[in-house]
Amino acid sequence: MSLMNDNVNRRGLDTFDWCFLGVIMAIISVGILSIYSVTNTQATTGIPIYLKQATWMVVGSLAFLIAVGIDYHKLTRLSYLLYGIGLILLIIVVIAGKTSRGSQRWIPLGPFAVQPSEFIKIPLLLMLATYYGTATRKGWVRRLIIPGLIVLPGFLLILKQPDLGSSLGFLAIFLVVVLTVGMKSKAFGFMILAALMLFPFAWGGVWGSLHEYQQDRILSFVDPNSDPGGKGYHGLQSRIAIGSGQLLGKGLYGGTQTQFKFLPEGHTDFVFAVFAEEWGFIGSMVLLSLYILLFLMGLEIAFKAKDIVGALLAVGVVAMVAFGVVVNIAMTSGLAPVVGIPLPLMSYGGSAMVVNLTALGLLLNVKRRRLSLL
Repeated sequence: MSLMNDNVNRRGLDTFDWCFLGVIMAIISVGILSIYSVTNTQATTGIPIYLKQATWMVVGSLAFLIAVGIDYHKLTRLSYLLYGIGLILLIIVVIAGKTSRGSQRWIPLGPFAVQPSEFIKIPLLLMLATYYGTATRKGWVRRLIIPGLIVLPGFLLILKQPDLGSSLGFLAIFLVVVLTVGMKSKAFGFMILAALMLFPFAWGGVWGSLHEYQQDRILSFVDPNSDPGGKGYHGLQSRIAIGSGQLLGKGLYGGTQTQFKFLPEGHTDFVFAVFAEEWGFIGSMVLLSLYILLFLMGLEIAFKAKDIVGALLAVGVVAMVAFGVVVNIAMTSGLAPVVGIPLPLMSYGGSAMVVNLTALGLLLNVKRRRLSLL
């Protein structure tokens, strides 16, 4: 029996696992290439940005291997503790975090800085999978209100930084998991109504009010031409860069919008626009195909998971990564307001890279634990 299980695991590693890893590394590689293209001419006094990203890829790969190797059932037993630690770190950020460009999101650690709003996503995934997967949750109060109250402090603390993009991603993970376990239409309608009623407070309230620059981003999305040189500049330049790529793109280092620095933040939030200008519509479709393939493999893992905990964990990971991809590409293409969400596995950022690779490691963990019990 043990020999049969070993053979099954080897077959898994020879096919699905290697394909899964290949897709991840392909996306990361084109991301580093795009970052190099847009930053190689910038004068730097320290390590070049693309080398920093490569370093974070190595760190994230180690986190990936750890996440694959430890049985996710052991991790779920620590989920509430890890989530509590994450909340403490978010409180530290609000009180004494590092401020950059009007946002207080980081905890400095020597030459590096970590972003707890990214790292708390992993405990959130584990906590939700544990809550819904280890006991029967009947009634909309237990299915929605109680977990909602658990998630709410993290959401508000992230929104307070302010980090609208991460707070929306935090909420998206929760909603997708809730919808996966099943929710009656009345409860879902109540949730939508509550969100609409809270929106005016979020726009100009005391606790979670949107900052002026965030309001400007939403207003510029509604009318991007109202202030093309100011509020709507990022969005307009991003669309120009994507459109100028046409069918086949302008080639590596050939993007005029990115190489002449018309497009700000080309290595972070707008890395997709950099890629689209250089590789065109065909290259963009190949990149989107890689992401879609990654999501489909993740959903296959969820459908075939050996228990509800594993299934919910896999669904949460797919939701986390898919939300980042959809919103980032939508905002760079002018289909959504600019909310500062990085493109998973491509945008520059150490915290996001490590968290995304850790989450994908948990996804493969769920698949391998199923195979080990065949």
